[in-house]
Amino acid sequence: QVQLVESGGGLVQPGGSLRLSCAASGTTDNMNTIQWYRQAPGKQREWVASITSPTVNIWYADFVKGRFTISRDSAKNTVYLQMTSLKPDDTAVYYCHAPARAIWGQGTQVTVSS
Repeated sequence: QVQLVESGGGLVQPGGSLRLSCAASGTTDNMNTIQWYRQAPGKQREWVASITSPTVNIWYADFVKGRFTISRDSAKNTVYLQMTSLKPDDTAVYYCHAPARAIWGQGTQVTVSS
């Protein structure tokens, strides 16, 4: 059984940085595309970024372009989301998602506040 486990969230001041990790365990077949989503309190879950493998294609939501970077280490079955220039509006629970397997992680809280 495959699991996605996010880590790396926390409290950071505006303008700060965090790196989130999404580690896959178990049978990782058919997980060529991994996505990051986020959900702020009282709001719908929204897509943040996607990455494919083995051919690397990357897409970002407009609101994170230039600030967030998605990457993956296939040898470690891990996808990363490097977040810089964080804003209070980035406060949310961040989830990773394997759409082909319909699997979500449990989420990691990111809070941007002074």
